[in-house]
Amino acid sequence: MSDVIEQALALWSLDGATYNLIAARENAVYKVETETQTFALRLHRRGYKTDAEVRSELQWMQAVSSGGIIVPSPVPTRTGTLTETIKNLQVDVLSWVTGTTLDEVLRGSPNRAALFELLGQQMARMHEVSDAWTPPDNFKRCKWDLDGLLGDAPLWDCFWKNPALTHSEKNLFLILREKAQNHLQSLEPELDYGLIHADLVAANVMVDGNAIKIIDFDDGGFGYRLFDIATALLKHSDAADFAALQTALLKGYASVRPIDLDPLDLFMLLRAATYVGWNIKRINEDGAEGRNARFIETTKRLAATYLKF
Repeated sequence: MSDVIEQALALWSLDGATYNLIAARENAVYKVETETQTFALRLHRRGYKTDAEVRSELQWMQAVSSGGIIVPSPVPTRTGTLTETIKNLQVDVLSWVTGTTLDEVLRGSPNRAALFELLGQQMARMHEVSDAWTPPDNFKRCKWDLDGLLGDAPLWDCFWKNPALTHSEKNLFLILREKAQNHLQSLEPELDYGLIHADLVAANVMVDGNAIKIIDFDDGGFGYRLFDIATALLKHSDAADFAALQTALLKGYASVRPIDLDPLDLFMLLRAATYVGWNIKRINEDGAEGRNARFIETTKRLAATYLKF
């Protein structure tokens, strides 16, 4: 990819900068350093997002940043564009966000609940800023709505068709899907819905002193605000202090904006189920088998409670 990166650096007037690969998930992300500045250069996976979706993500991040939330901001090229295509790869450059991931900070922090309260506050502010912004007419992002979560072609694949499911697990997930569809449909008119990050796991939250910063808006789109809250909580659900973490995050969120928390258990379950679907296309990756088993067990545990089995 060096030739693509060199071309990109020229387009962004960063000729001669050094660069190193720091992440290779849905996108390849490079840390780019000049003598005085640091940036993140992203090479988007071919076919993952349309040009309109990438451009819309950058516009939204720009709006969130303008609203006082610390997130990566798009850096325009020397001609003023936010994104370019080089050898069929979508490329953009973002400002560098300093700090340490919440994932890492939590491992050594005696004040885990305090960090979650700050995260809840910042999440709520992001939702407020997003609601106050009017997207442009050509704005295009995915929808984490009823169809996106439980429809015939959900955003992250059909969790009830994961090939590792046993016969009884598949039946359980089919029952779960039907009940959750009916439940969510009945709740929809009253749910808080708008632009959400949709991947607020601890690895996508940076801690810098008392500042909470949010990165990686790649999965962001329109969805239920409870889905953002559930995403931030789910991977900590087996922690000994989970109750304290959840209480703190919800307290922080409610200190900024109100939200009806009654359906949170449903969204915890839906978030868990999406990972079972997400892993289907990655089933042959290294470590996928163990990861798949964890996703399925978490969803079964939450489903048993939800279905009262």
